[in-house]
Amino acid sequence: MDLFEKLSKKVGPLGQYADDAYGYYMFPKLEGEIGPMMNFRGMEMLNWSLNNYLGLANHPEVRQADQEATANFGLAYPMGARMMSGNSTYHEQLDRELAAFEMKEDAVLLNYGYQGMVSTIDALVDRHDVIVYDAESHACIVDGVRLHMGKRFVYEHNDMASLEKQLQRATRITEETGGAILVITEGVFGMTGAQGNLKGIVELKSKYKFRLFVDDAHGFGTLGKTGAGAGEEQGVQDQIDIYFGTFAKSMALIGGFIASNKEVVKFLRYNLRSQIYAKSVPMPIVIGALKRLDLIRKHPEYKERLWTIVNALQKGLREQGFDLGRTSSCVTPVIMHGTVAESTAVVHDLRENYKIFCSVVVYPVIPKGMILLRLIPTAVHNLDQVERTIKAFTEIREKLNAGAYKMDKVIGMAEKI
Repeated sequence: MDLFEKLSKKVGPLGQYADDAYGYYMFPKLEGEIGPMMNFRGMEMLNWSLNNYLGLANHPEVRQADQEATANFGLAYPMGARMMSGNSTYHEQLDRELAAFEMKEDAVLLNYGYQGMVSTIDALVDRHDVIVYDAESHACIVDGVRLHMGKRFVYEHNDMASLEKQLQRATRITEETGGAILVITEGVFGMTGAQGNLKGIVELKSKYKFRLFVDDAHGFGTLGKTGAGAGEEQGVQDQIDIYFGTFAKSMALIGGFIASNKEVVKFLRYNLRSQIYAKSVPMPIVIGALKRLDLIRKHPEYKERLWTIVNALQKGLREQGFDLGRTSSCVTPVIMHGTVAESTAVVHDLRENYKIFCSVVVYPVIPKGMILLRLIPTAVHNLDQVERTIKAFTEIREKLNAGAYKMDKVIGMAEKI
């Protein structure tokens, strides 16, 4: 079969909805200033779908730093990969400051978080090693694990008995191969909001020899006394051997970093293919990240405002009987039951009649028969917006339970764009 012919027939589990969903349910365009109120298809929406946790996206000092760095350096500087010709004093300063913030010896920048995670996993292990990872790990972890040439075992989500069983299997193998064990989990699972059981994993270090790698994309800046993340929140930051943070959430930027001891970071600098063979992080992003990190350190009230909104939203929804799953973070999943077609009707009603925009997650990302509406609170939302949302969700649920959204097919919106 011709490759193109095959692709036209095998569109994938999400691609099957492309003709109906593009521009509305998938690939929507939010316009205007980044914040709680944005425009969608000509309508002003209360927006719960931006990872701008601390409200830094439009912070005046951030905007000024971004503009001045762009004016002074442009987006091209520095040219080339960092190892060859793309290093600078600012890049090295950001490495040091991120390491200090995470209470680690050193750090290395990543030009993209997803790509960086995949490449870091690939660099850390060889065919003699064994990876053990959480069943609900983010796609970047799964893709990184797929590159591994050795054994890999998955343990049931946050289940320490399951993890121990896999560690026993991994130990038997590494005793034969002479390899090592790498355990990978998330600080906060981005779909459910549950924190990874880092404390439970660390306790197993007394029985098994392994290193712990934590993807803390949603925990960085939002959890812990200083914002250092889920490890600080759970009192085990010093036991996280390799820490990943992204700029895409709390920093409202792009890129990321790995923090660890000096030897591990040194190894990654010289072996991380996604950085060795890719252009260095542009100077405006580096300087912008330095400004954002400075604001996070100096203004703990940003995180306090965020949690005021998070607590009000989650408490209010729970009081109305909503299922928020296992969230113990800012991520707020509202779980309902219905078909994919019903989910489109729910979202359509929320957007067209209640003027509320949030992300919807359906099968195959979650099990059949479930609808997950994911809300991402930020420090720049307010309590009136929280109350408006709780009221709207309560009415939507009543309609859903009454069968008002029953239909045979997905509501098609693409042709109306």
